[in-house]
Amino acid sequence: MKVLANDGISKSGVDKLESNGFEVITNKVNQEDLVNYINENSIEVILVRSATQVRKDIIDHCKSVKIIGRGGVGMDNIDVEYARKKGLTVINTPAASSQSVAELVMAHLFSISRFVFDSNRKMPINGAAEFKVLKKKYGKGIELRGKNLGIIGFGRIGQFTAKYALGAGMDVLAYDPFIDKTTIDLKIANQEIEVPISTCSLEKLLKNSDFISLHVPMPKDGQPLISTNEFNSMKKGMRIVNASRGGVLNESALEEAIKNEIVSFAALDVFVGEPYPNESLLKNEKISLTPHIGAATSEAQDRIGTELADKIINFYNQ
Repeated sequence: MKVLANDGISKSGVDKLESNGFEVITNKVNQEDLVNYINENSIEVILVRSATQVRKDIIDHCKSVKIIGRGGVGMDNIDVEYARKKGLTVINTPAASSQSVAELVMAHLFSISRFVFDSNRKMPINGAAEFKVLKKKYGKGIELRGKNLGIIGFGRIGQFTAKYALGAGMDVLAYDPFIDKTTIDLKIANQEIEVPISTCSLEKLLKNSDFISLHVPMPKDGQPLISTNEFNSMKKGMRIVNASRGGVLNESALEEAIKNEIVSFAALDVFVGEPYPNESLLKNEKISLTPHIGAATSEAQDRIGTELADKIINFYNQ
C-alpha cells in the first residue's frame, strides 16, 4: 500500500505508517505530473497540504486512490464533495494545528502594536546611524490589554486565539454564524477559569474592534468576506490579521484602507495567488508578513503526521 505525501509529512507520521506496512513516498511531484505518477505507482493514499490541488482530474483518472488526506484544517484545494460522491474517503486534521496558528496570530498582534516588524526591517540598515530617530519613530506603540479583539470565525483556531487574547487582557468579540455561545477554558497558574462568550453580529464586531483576526474558510461564492464595505464599517486606525485564507480578505481593499488610515497596520500570513503574492503587499511598510507558516511548528507537524497516520491505519483495519 503506497502513500504519496506530496507536500511532506513529519517523520513521526512516516514512522507510524511504515511500521504498519505502508510505503511512504515523500518525493514532490509537480501538479501537472500527478495523474501519471499516481497511476504508474498505484498510489492508494495521497496526502497534501495547501500547495497541491486534488481536483476532478485526479479523482476521475486515478482509480487506485482510496484516500485523500489534507494535513491541516481547510480543504479548499480538494474537491471534497465530488471525491466522496465517487466513493473516496477524505480526511483532514482540524485540531492538530490550532494552537500553532493562534500563537502566530498573537505574534503578529504584538508585532503590529509595537512596530516590531518594521523595526526589524530598519534597524539592521539604519540602526547605527539613526538610533535616536528610530527610537522616536517606534516609541509610539499601544498595549493589547484592554483592547477589543474581534475574532471572525470562532471554531477551534478562533477559540485558541481567544484563550491567548484573554490571557493578554484583551476583550473578545466573536462572530460565527454557526455558534451562538461557548465557554473558553483557561488554565493559569494551575487554576482553571471558564469564560463564557456569546457571539455577536458581524456589523457589531466590525464597528467595535480595535484588532480583528480572521479564522474562516473561503466563502463558497469565492467572494472576500472582508472588502471595501466592511473596512468602511471599522474603527479608524484599527489593525487586522489574516492567517486563514488569502481570498477571505480583499487585498486591494486592504491597501486602500491603509492608505485612507482606516487600517493603521495589518498582518498577513496568507495571500491570494500563493506562492506568488502581490508585490505591493510585500513592500507595504504598514504590513507585517509571514509566508503561510501558521501551522508550521514542529509540534503541530508531529500532531498532523500522527493523526493522518492513525486515520489511514484505521481505514485499512476496518
